[in-house]
Amino acid sequence: MKYNLYIILLFFSFSFGQENQIEEKYFKEIKAILKNKKVKKSFEYILQQEPFTYENLIKITEIEAPPFKEEKRAIEFKKMIEEVGIDSIWIDIEGNVVGLLRGQQGVKTVGIDAHLDTVFPEGTDVKVRVKNDTLYAPGIADDSRGLSMLITILKTIKSNNIILRDNLLFIGTVGEEGLGDLRGVKYLFRDGAQKIDSWISIDGGSIGRVNNKGLGSYRYRVTFTGPGGHSWGSFGLVNPHHALGKAIQLFVNSADSYTSTGPKTSYNIGIIKGGTSINSIPFESIMEVDIRSVDPKRLDDMEKILENSVKEALDDQNGRKRLGNNLTYIIEKIGNRPSGELSSSLPLIQRAMAVTKHFGVTPRLTRGSTNSNIPISLGIPSVTIGRGGKGGNVHSLGEWWYNDRGYRSIQLSLLLVLMEAGFLETK
Repeated sequence: MKYNLYIILLFFSFSFGQENQIEEKYFKEIKAILKNKKVKKSFEYILQQEPFTYENLIKITEIEAPPFKEEKRAIEFKKMIEEVGIDSIWIDIEGNVVGLLRGQQGVKTVGIDAHLDTVFPEGTDVKVRVKNDTLYAPGIADDSRGLSMLITILKTIKSNNIILRDNLLFIGTVGEEGLGDLRGVKYLFRDGAQKIDSWISIDGGSIGRVNNKGLGSYRYRVTFTGPGGHSWGSFGLVNPHHALGKAIQLFVNSADSYTSTGPKTSYNIGIIKGGTSINSIPFESIMEVDIRSVDPKRLDDMEKILENSVKEALDDQNGRKRLGNNLTYIIEKIGNRPSGELSSSLPLIQRAMAVTKHFGVTPRLTRGSTNSNIPISLGIPSVTIGRGGKGGNVHSLGEWWYNDRGYRSIQLSLLLVLMEAGFLETK
């Protein structure tokens, strides 16, 4: 038994070691870049710009950016980028802010992104409160911090006359959160769009995060509809709530069995709504369902489980009808985030791990649901890295961020950009 346990531990240790192995050539690449006087000066410059970054973080956070209503923040972010200096900048049809810094050769294009939107509804108090050097405000860590980092990275490149081989896009995306369903980045990678050859997202987490795996998800809105009526006078009509309750029971039973084995898959019914009063048979009952999996096929299997559960619940309720019309239902797919996984041997992933190691932190290869899901699913080199500092209570009104050597995450991001977009002066 001890021998078997030893073999298992050895196997996982070997697998982990292989996945996290960094080729020596990437450390040599870092060493060559860091010898350059401009880069040394740029690292010092980032530290000097901390008040600038801090001011921008507060300014961005205090501009509301609810789901599907990111326009005010987009306009201001565009203006902040323009003030620093950029070759061209625009807001696209979907609402993304896209700034182009042309490379010396410009054969390839690298995108670096943070998202404009928050999860908070319109009217949320987004005023930043400072308590013992900690900043409190909805969205301050996710992802206003990332946006403020982009501005400082651009200013550092411009102010220190850093020349890149490839084009570099500075992007503030819409629709990363919730039912936004990655609409901003989906638009950027649509068929016929300008080609983006590699992608770097800054979104949450501390230094050490190297997200090279996309966690796929499907989301649904299920609506049962009936005639509705008085609980006494119309008793015998079909009841959408009763059908919804049955559907939940059937779905949870089947989903629980299915997800108990195999690649990790989750399910959640996060919203239930409908009805007008305690003594009214509702005319409508709605639930919203979130399903996630590391395996795309299992998402499709879970979709079938949901469909079968809803159909069975519908038939059951219609079978109990004593008067009136039948119950009907609609299942809408309101979210589709593809999954995928990139090899840790890809140059971008290797570079992200190498720069992380350079900053004295062991890189953590992670799986998440971020803007990188889209390019990852398309096989395009992509990574999501952390915004640095310390933060917590993300997606809550008590969200906070503390500037614990936050400049290091900006330095790390710049170094990764220099490697990926080709720094042309290494002497």
